[in-house]
Amino acid sequence: MANQNILIIGGGIAGIEAAKGIADLGYKAILVEKRDRLGGNPDEQQYAALTPDLRDASEALSEMMAPILDHKNVEILYNTLVTDASGSMGDFTVKCISKGKEIEVKAGAVIVATGFTHFDPGRETQKYGYYEHDDVITLTDAEKMLKAHNFVRPSNGEKPKRVCFIQCVGSRDRQIGNEYCSKVCCGISSKQAIEVRQQVPDCKVFIFYIDMRMYGYWENEIYWPAQEKYKVNYVKGMATEIVKKGDSLLVKGEDTTLRRPMEVPMDMVILAVGMEPSEGTKQMAKIFGLKQNKYHFIETTGGPLDTVSTSVPGVFAAGACTGPADLEDSVSMAGLAAMKAITAITKLQAVPA
Repeated sequence: MANQNILIIGGGIAGIEAAKGIADLGYKAILVEKRDRLGGNPDEQQYAALTPDLRDASEALSEMMAPILDHKNVEILYNTLVTDASGSMGDFTVKCISKGKEIEVKAGAVIVATGFTHFDPGRETQKYGYYEHDDVITLTDAEKMLKAHNFVRPSNGEKPKRVCFIQCVGSRDRQIGNEYCSKVCCGISSKQAIEVRQQVPDCKVFIFYIDMRMYGYWENEIYWPAQEKYKVNYVKGMATEIVKKGDSLLVKGEDTTLRRPMEVPMDMVILAVGMEPSEGTKQMAKIFGLKQNKYHFIETTGGPLDTVSTSVPGVFAAGACTGPADLEDSVSMAGLAAMKAITAITKLQAVPA
């Protein structure tokens, strides 16, 4: 007889949504989270507002978590790491370390929702001076400042007068092997540019980009408002180097529209870092024997028609552990993974002994 429990690994957006769907349909969801709280990257990285609607992130996360926190069909294991797995669809045994103790979790199906990590802009090259210049920060650094309503230069605590974003840092880069587009960076930069202008109205904001990739409704929700209402300057160009010049940063590169070199002084530079598979994603792939793609995200087997099934029957993947994904992608994939997990154990239940 198939075990009716479904194990979810990762308590971010995808994990929360999967648990909610499973529990509401009367099945038990066992949610394993390595931290002492849910929320994944939006919580851990202290997102200020969600893209593209600029809704307060903490408020949205609280609303999303509320249905599962006291749900009779949801068991949440905080401070828990998966260390080993055995068995097959209908009868998985998963070993974990939970608050220093080894435990075993039995489940009929598994959903991996271990998310992503942000690219380290100082890992491969120091051309942007992330570890050299205090006023060179990342999107995640900026997000924390915007959440605290304290958007200032780290070097001196003063409000900046000129800020720029540099797109595609760690994405669309063949030299470092991340040839893919991380999908959300253009939108997040535009969202943050709006927030900077709201919090520091006299600050001039520039976005240096290869191509702006605004899919779906993002074009009208953030891209055009950023330009027309908040006067954000979009410059098609390649930034190649950042150097210190007096009290400012000098962004060197090429304006590809005008086909000429550029040197632009800035008070702050924000690097739009892309997505990479998290350590948890790579570990779960190894533990469960899941096939990974060339970028080490978990590979799903059905292309665009099945975005959650993996190479191991009974193990599904949702959210950015499968590749760059936005919040909407993660929620949609989580719902599909929940349905497929329930279907898998239900079909086994129906098979005569």
